[in-house]
Amino acid sequence: MTFALLQHGGRVDAAARRYGGSRRDWLDLSTGINPRPWPVAKAGPVEWANLPSPETLVELEAAAAAHFGCAPELCCAMPGSEAGMRLLARLIALPGRAVPPTYRTHVDAFAESAPILFGEDPGAAATVMIANPANPDGTLRDGSALLAWHDRIAARDGWLVVDEAFADATPAQSVAGNVAARANLVVLRSFGKFFGLAGLRLGFAIAPPLLIASLRRAMGDWPLHAAALRIASAAYRDQSWIAQARIDLAARAVALDAMLDRHGLIGMGASPLFRLVVTPDAAALFERLARARILVRPFADNPNHLRFGVPADGLALARLDRALRDG
Repeated sequence: MTFALLQHGGRVDAAARRYGGSRRDWLDLSTGINPRPWPVAKAGPVEWANLPSPETLVELEAAAAAHFGCAPELCCAMPGSEAGMRLLARLIALPGRAVPPTYRTHVDAFAESAPILFGEDPGAAATVMIANPANPDGTLRDGSALLAWHDRIAARDGWLVVDEAFADATPAQSVAGNVAARANLVVLRSFGKFFGLAGLRLGFAIAPPLLIASLRRAMGDWPLHAAALRIASAAYRDQSWIAQARIDLAARAVALDAMLDRHGLIGMGASPLFRLVVTPDAAALFERLARARILVRPFADNPNHLRFGVPADGLALARLDRALRDG
């Protein structure tokens, strides 16, 4: 197992170099990205010859805000939530605290960061990062509990940043609609995971007006390219696809749970985009699957953990089943 495979999911090229085969030979289950993406042809042609107009950005943020349940003026599109986290860390300019286990950038975005337990008093002003649903274990926190924690953090002049990258599939506990009433609350959303188009590098910050203004100044006049503006605007308005995707993801997650259970593995988590398996055989299991050209997500800081992205269909699920059975 190489260092690259321990840092992020989606490193199929690195896996192929280590274990053989070409990219097309591999089944990539190492991310929490929907493997059945929104059909980009529905967006129509992209205008590449001209600079994106400000109106198209306004249209995208309005469509996204309606989907998130927040005011459009509090919604700022960014070139990916990964970049957004790092920019927010610099703009807020406080020490970071992150709830483990967590996404690496929740720690890496800060020059100074320390772990914090959910609900714990930070003791001093800090930017507290939490994912809901959590990554990688899929824990889903109640929105009211997050808001109560925000109030305690804000009383210390700190900020709570809730990373809702995986919330589109199970939106009931989102706190995006509460940002207007909470002075030091930021919600991050990701387009690519639920809509299956991570290559667009599109994310959003939902934040108080002064912080939104700072984000816009920092990013400049053209933060997004034309394809992201057109495709995402259409996707966020496609209510029938969104509703069906939520149903389909839930069904495929149930099928993945049943298959893992047959092999004595327990899939953890409330997000239908992925499951976390905790097993002392994680390293050997990763190697067995890699030899079958199936990539799952290992973790350097939790060597007993493996994350499985939900397979796209029955054929992909059957391939994983065979590798677990015959390896």
